[in-house]
Amino acid sequence: MNSRFPLALAASAGACALALGAAAPALADQQQKAMVSVFHGIPGLTVDVYANGDELLSDFKPGTVTDPQSLDAGTYDIKIFEAGKGPEGTPALEKKVEVPEGGNATVAAHLTADGKPQLTAFTNDVSEVGAGKARLTVRHVAAAPAVDVRAGGQPVFTDLTNPKEDTAEVDAGTVNADVVLAGTDTVAIGPADLSLKEGTSNVVYAWGSADDKNLALATQSFSGMASAPKAVHAGGNGAAVTPNSSDAWPAWAAAAGVVTVTGVLTARRLAGRRG
Repeated sequence: MNSRFPLALAASAGACALALGAAAPALADQQQKAMVSVFHGIPGLTVDVYANGDELLSDFKPGTVTDPQSLDAGTYDIKIFEAGKGPEGTPALEKKVEVPEGGNATVAAHLTADGKPQLTAFTNDVSEVGAGKARLTVRHVAAAPAVDVRAGGQPVFTDLTNPKEDTAEVDAGTVNADVVLAGTDTVAIGPADLSLKEGTSNVVYAWGSADDKNLALATQSFSGMASAPKAVHAGGNGAAVTPNSSDAWPAWAAAAGVVTVTGVLTARRLAGRRG
């Protein structure tokens, strides 16, 4: 692990929420549930996740986006360890956490602009999109300065800073995208082809460290935006790898944020969006 990112720094100050729960039974009241995914964007740090002393996730690798999971409301004791160091060692992160009711969120473990580990919760907008359209959201979670995001060489989002996001409805289709330093043509990430299918909501994470020259993109996609929202398999681009949910998340999920997920899910449509 990079010496600049000691495990002790991984515990974020302030309000924080993680979420976990068993997959909902077919007849469960979905109003009592939340859909939560986790994105791991801290380079060089593979972790194990424990809840109430039980291992939920092992060898969770950087660049990974989990499948969305339906979570039961409740409070849990979550401990996150460097892989192989738990459960008797000193956790990198330990929190009493609450699972909120309703909504769809992704929690990102990532670096701040100056390279410190941080946990940020984002709300996933799974509302309906127009005919022939797709939703594109970009989240800056990299140790890097402000950036512009271009599609076909033209800026779509400008002056995006960590840990902000921006979103727009765009024409469905394949988009050639790259990330450049704000106000310049200096490419920081990409280019990469993004397949934006009609009726989907697509999230792109710019993650990694500019100083360590490991900046990359990861993607997450939700379908069914023309009807009842339905979260689907989250894919990866660049260094991102999506685990098989039946192996990596057998009936459990975990998530964390520097703002409470409850507040994000119930009070904000786009957490962290530029005003």
